[in-house]
Amino acid sequence: MNKEIIYIQSHPIQYFAPFFAEISNTGLSLQVLYCSDESLRESFDVQFGKAIQWDIPLLKGYNYEFIFNNAAKPSIHSGFFGLVNWGIVKKLRIAPKSLVIVPGWNYASYWIGILFAKWYGHDLAIRGESPLNQEVPKKGIKRVLRKLLLKYFLFKLINHAFYIGTQNHDFYRYYGVPEIKLGFVPYSVDNQRFQNANNQWEGRRKELKDSLGLDYEKQQILFSGKYISKKRPLDLLEAFSLVDNSNIQLVMVGDGELRAEMEEFIQRNELGSKIFLTGFVNQTDIVKYYAASDIFVMCSGVGETWGLSVNEAMNFGLKLVVSKTTGCSIDLAIPESTGWVFDTGNVEQLSKALESAICDKKINSTSIKNLVDKYSYKTGIDTIKQITGESA
Repeated sequence: MNKEIIYIQSHPIQYFAPFFAEISNTGLSLQVLYCSDESLRESFDVQFGKAIQWDIPLLKGYNYEFIFNNAAKPSIHSGFFGLVNWGIVKKLRIAPKSLVIVPGWNYASYWIGILFAKWYGHDLAIRGESPLNQEVPKKGIKRVLRKLLLKYFLFKLINHAFYIGTQNHDFYRYYGVPEIKLGFVPYSVDNQRFQNANNQWEGRRKELKDSLGLDYEKQQILFSGKYISKKRPLDLLEAFSLVDNSNIQLVMVGDGELRAEMEEFIQRNELGSKIFLTGFVNQTDIVKYYAASDIFVMCSGVGETWGLSVNEAMNFGLKLVVSKTTGCSIDLAIPESTGWVFDTGNVEQLSKALESAICDKKINSTSIKNLVDKYSYKTGIDTIKQITGESA
């Protein structure tokens, strides 16, 4: 008999909802237990600095249930104890023996899921996202405590560790998880949706660029993310200002607390005609900026455990310039194939990478799209099928 799947998730997320729908579409029995419904309502996003609400369906195509949150200050933004969903215990107690997937250990509810999945004899899988390159630099008591907690306790409980990419794979191995327990369930986006949008605008780039106020004759360099320290948008502004090329424009999709500082930099360096700060752009419209662009930059620092915007950009065949710290850099930004990697925070290297990308004629969109096809929902579902007893 094939195992059912119980996926414990903090809240509906625009990247994961299509993955859940695709799992269900393959015939697997999936139940998602949500710990919060905050993302379904318009709410103030501290990092964006404004109220937002996603404009794509987050609950379509799969079975789900919202579990009551018993936290004193219930919120996904209230830290570890912001999600304390004791109702998970009953769900795991009455469920048939299932594959229980928990996406990390950063909420109390995830620990409730981990401990009681083990207690009731379920097959337990962790799908965390920590990259090794951001783990090794940790020092002192924090590193000692994490080693005790992860290597000698948490990872002894699990039956499977689903890794999202190379750095995450190496993180699990670093903490002693044997290779036999590892399975590749990559971080992915809805490749089909983005590729369909790209096809929709094929042959209509002038019309598209005109509608966005962009110069059709110039190459567009795209940044997509919050204007916050982790994303290091000021590095990109400074690097862009060093590029001696009149045939480029920089489009920075997003918003956040650093916007005033970014605007001041643009004004001081007289870059107003070459740089566009769009403000928050929702999922339905963001495809237009990808389709209108030529190069995609992610210059993030510590905390960017993967970088799913890179996956999105690849579906449009954009050349990549990615910081070394970004979790996906080793997997997706392949020299001479898909893009360039630079040392995080090194503005001069970033500037040179931009110059190389602007002038490059060798990298083609086909190789970029071929690689992102491997980072698909199907790849992860095939791994899950092997564990649940379905044929991949």
